[in-house]
Amino acid sequence: MRRREFVTLLGGAAAAWPLAARAQQQPMPVVGFLHPGSPEANAKFVAGFRKGLGETGYVEGRNVAIEYRWGHGESARLPELAADLINRPASVIATPGSVAAALAAKAATTTIPIVFMIGVDPVQAGLVASLNRPGGNVTGTSSMNTVLAAKQLELLHQLLHRDVRFAVLVNPSNPQSGPALTDIQAAASALGQQLEILTATTNRDIRPAFDAAVQKRADAMLVIADPLFANRPVQLATLAARHAIPAIFPLREFAEAGGLMSYGSNLTELFRLTGTYAGRVLKGEKPADLPIQQATKFEFVINLQTADALGLEIPPTLLARADEVIE
Repeated sequence: MRRREFVTLLGGAAAAWPLAARAQQQPMPVVGFLHPGSPEANAKFVAGFRKGLGETGYVEGRNVAIEYRWGHGESARLPELAADLINRPASVIATPGSVAAALAAKAATTTIPIVFMIGVDPVQAGLVASLNRPGGNVTGTSSMNTVLAAKQLELLHQLLHRDVRFAVLVNPSNPQSGPALTDIQAAASALGQQLEILTATTNRDIRPAFDAAVQKRADAMLVIADPLFANRPVQLATLAARHAIPAIFPLREFAEAGGLMSYGSNLTELFRLTGTYAGRVLKGEKPADLPIQQATKFEFVINLQTADALGLEIPPTLLARADEVIE
């Protein structure tokens, strides 16, 4: 090789090297993950979220970083945690499973995209302008679980098939519990059944709520969908069994943990959908143009072991309607 050619080649390589180095040094995009619960109780759902990201080409640690912020049952910390993610800064913030987390993120930024997953109508919750055209920097998925409460009460009534006193466990600090209670009260009135409202706003209130159900001679219990309860399926299923109270829950994880019945959307699937939307936003799509995804399939799960322990015989009509029977 002639010297002039060698010098030219070397100079070209030297010029290209800084460009390659800069390309290698470009930071990975950051997904902020804001949740009111704990990582231990949500490992299964986080795996679903990662799966959704993966379907859009993003793998944690390879070409995307995920910064997790957990409230550990203290919703009052969510605004502080949201601000921390914004200062990170996150490229997109995912808030699966909590209206409070979504509202905290929305209040903290009007520019960073937010992808939520909640159990209520996001328009009524004040998160988006409409389902088809969310507008602004927010979009996401609705599980619609809080609107299923009346249906859950009907299933419980079909199981017992007699006049009963229903207890309803609700978190009154959740503003979305009001419409669900209204639906349940209307359903109980239509069935001619009595209703007792029990409340729990913190972890410490859950056990006394079950004690109150026994004192009020409740024959059965319905647990309204709420992040506080969703993070404690084993505790609630255990308390229902200990007090011999037939109960229906909003998520299959309760039935898997020993609860009698559950009726609601598949939460792992909804976390996956949240991950796919977060990935699409990272690829450049705007939240304002991504319509709200709504759950369309709801699972009815019956735990026969728990039914046997309670001395209950499940009617064949209910068994035929179940998507899964745990034996």
